Amino acid sequence: MEKTPTGTTVGVDDPYAHVDRCDHLTDAGKCRFAVEQGDRDPAFADARSAEAFQCPVAGDLDEEGLTGPWEWADCPHFRCRDHGRRDKGGATASRECARCGLEARRLAHSDERPLLEEHHLSYADSAETDGDPSHEITVVLCRWCHSKVHDSWARIDDDVNPDAEAIAEAESRRAREQDELDFSSAAERFDRDG
Repeated sequence: MEKTPTGTTVGVDDPYAHVDRCDHLTDAGKCRFAVEQGDRDPAFADARSAEAFQCPVAGDLDEEGLTGPWEWADCPHFRCRDHGRRDKGGATASRECARCGLEARRLAHSDERPLLEEHHLSYADSAETDGDPSHEITVVLCRWCHSKVHDSWARIDDDVNPDAEAIAEAESRRAREQDELDFSSAAERFDRDG
C-alpha cells in the first residue's frame, strides 16, 4: 500500500486507479493547463498547441475510454482533486466521504472543524521533488475515516458505514441548520410590549 513520507498508509495501492479525470481536462478533451498556464511550461504548451491542445491521455472523445498515447502518470501537470462527486448529468453533487458516504454539513458563520477533509493519495517519489506530491491526487474523507486510513490498514474502497460519532455530529449540525432556516415573523422574534 502507498505510504506518506512519515510512513502512514494512504489507503490505496495505486492512486491512479482512483482517478476519473484530470482537473485540467475540459469537456472538449483539451488541456486547460496548456492554454491557461502555458508560460509555466512553454515546451509542454507548445507540444499541446501543435496538437490543437488535445489532452495526450484522453485522446479522441468519440471513442470509449482513454485513447491517448499517455497514461495519467506520464503527464507532468496532472492533478486530480476531488471537490465532490459528479452525478450522471455531470453536475457536482453534494460532497461526501469517499469511504463511508457521510455527507458534508457546513454551517454559515461557524468555525467548527469540517466533517470532511481532503486526503492525499500520492506523495513525492524522491527527494528531487522537495517533498511535494509527484501528482496531486486527493479524495474527500470524513475525519473519522481519514484517521482510520492513516492510523491502520483501512482502505479507501472498504465497504463501511459512518461511525456513530460521525452520524451524531452530522445530525447535530443538521438540526442547527434547520433552526437557522426556520422562519419566524418579526412579531414572534421581538416583544412589542417591552
